[in-house]
Amino acid sequence: MPLYVIERTFAERLELPEDVVRRIDDVNADEGVSWLFSFISADRLRTYCLYEAPSPDAIMEAARRANVPADEIVEVSKFVPAEVIGST
Repeated sequence: MPLYVIERTFAERLELPEDVVRRIDDVNADEGVSWLFSFISADRLRTYCLYEAPSPDAIMEAARRANVPADEIVEVSKFVPAEVIGST
């Protein structure tokens, strides 16, 4: 399944209570997308999330249903460890 990085910008500092995370997971499952992990900016106003999904449209629909932004969706390729990049 394709991998995507999603950039999200929030109007206020992000706080994710456990019940909100569960709701996002439930919505994602309904849309066939899997949230793998996220990075949160130091100011807590942006996230960069890695997802597996059948398409960008599925991610957008999950974001709409979960009421979270999805500013940029970029398809990415398989992980390459830093030590591999540095050894070439």
